[in-house]
Amino acid sequence: MKRLLLLAAVALALAPGTWLRSKPPADDFRPILQVERLDLPLARAGEVDLVGLWRLSSPNSHFGSYSALVTLEGGRALAASDRGRWLEFALPGSGEPAPRFGVIGGNAESDKRLVDAEAMTRDPATGRLWIAYEGSNSIERYSADLSGAQRVAPPGMRDWPSNKGPEAIVRLADGRFVLLGEGTPDWAGGDFPGLLFDADPVDGAEAIRFRFHAPRPWRPTDMAALPDGRVLVLLRKIVSFVPPRFATALAVIDPAEIEEDASVSGRFIATLGTDIPNDNFEGLAVVPEEDGALTLWLISDDNGAVLQDTLLYKLRWESR
Repeated sequence: MKRLLLLAAVALALAPGTWLRSKPPADDFRPILQVERLDLPLARAGEVDLVGLWRLSSPNSHFGSYSALVTLEGGRALAASDRGRWLEFALPGSGEPAPRFGVIGGNAESDKRLVDAEAMTRDPATGRLWIAYEGSNSIERYSADLSGAQRVAPPGMRDWPSNKGPEAIVRLADGRFVLLGEGTPDWAGGDFPGLLFDADPVDGAEAIRFRFHAPRPWRPTDMAALPDGRVLVLLRKIVSFVPPRFATALAVIDPAEIEEDASVSGRFIATLGTDIPNDNFEGLAVVPEEDGALTLWLISDDNGAVLQDTLLYKLRWESR
């Protein structure tokens, strides 16, 4: 009975995005992006300062459902969606060049699993990108201009459920990769499967298995590398199902603690609750500043639902 009730709760959690989706408009591929600044009722949460909040919107048919985020040179960012789409745009305060929209992954018409991008990481030295796809439990590597895709399905992910696959990926400065999955043995959260690759997984690098532990009902949704070698993890929990309400958290883990079959826990540095505008945040990027602080960018997945938004947060963290 407990399992049935839990499965029912999961179904309800998905309900806002499933039953209340916006009516699909006619195809529109104009490079238009509206960026609306919103008021912030709080100035600080935990160890981070809340610097700015914006609502993004666009009539472009490729827009929305963003589940991954990286920053680029020149104050720009790249977001990827679980519909196999990407958006390159200027971060607020860095200029107003036109946004660019495009398509990634395989053929969504033939297999949705080929485009279900849930995580992305980037090598700042080469511009190379790695995108993890949940439905197919695979990773694609792209050149800086999103061409030349090479895909691999690492053995360590083959037993992950197709709808609970890779959720977060990060390339470390030493060339190793950390990947977290969404699936858990009991559906309720707690321990999440993780892989630590000793090099580029697309080149066939080997990986060790570990577990990432998060307090229930928090679930990891993205990661980003920190300058000191640690990793910042973005987490989310569902506060209510209808209307959809979420809370967001940030935690730090140290890859030095990752060993075969180890359980790694993060130190929470901030929790963003329902007392501020919040949504289904699934994308995280970190930018080091000259004064030693870090700018954190968060983007939300609106699930194509009428009751959700694509929000962009700017936070400042004087890391310790």
